[in-house]
Amino acid sequence: MYTPATYKNENQAEIKQFLQENSFGLLINQANSKLCATYIPLELSTNAAGIEVLEGHIAKENPQWKGFAENDAVLAVFTGPHSYISSSWYDHENVPTWNYIAVHVYGKIRIVEGDAVLASLKKLVDKYEQNSANPIQVENLSDRTMRQVRGIVAFEIEITEIQATKKLSQNRDDKNYENIINELQNTPETGAITIANEMKKCPR
Repeated sequence: MYTPATYKNENQAEIKQFLQENSFGLLINQANSKLCATYIPLELSTNAAGIEVLEGHIAKENPQWKGFAENDAVLAVFTGPHSYISSSWYDHENVPTWNYIAVHVYGKIRIVEGDAVLASLKKLVDKYEQNSANPIQVENLSDRTMRQVRGIVAFEIEITEIQATKKLSQNRDDKNYENIINELQNTPETGAITIANEMKKCPR
């Protein structure tokens, strides 16, 4: 991912939190000489060897997984809030742009089987059910329902590189920076307001 030094985020704790809060990502790899991509939850975890990985699964009917063995290199893309930045918000003539937060995770993928599949599914369900009024648990699902697990391919991605971008108008002077925040806060768009809040927290 092309990232000018001004916008590069190298705060590992912040990146980890971002991945945990924005775990619905885009998995990209090559299968049968074609690039394939699937939107799926990819959960940051630590495997039995103490290595940080991304855990996930895709449908067995999805041919993307057949490329895992022939080429284990994959890219997972995670995007956060983003918003258009109008050049009319500056006190000088300039071009409009876009502010955003994104993380690219590169790694090596391997298929997991057996108990590791259920453990991965349990962690996924527990995470997203914790705020439900009537949370379900994998261990309480019927055998009939759990037979659907046969229709998935579970995997883990050993992380080899992380590239993180936080483009929040860091190249603007204080006056224009504050004006951008004010303009974003005055829009009805959730993304714009979230970007404004991120800009308030961003060290300069």
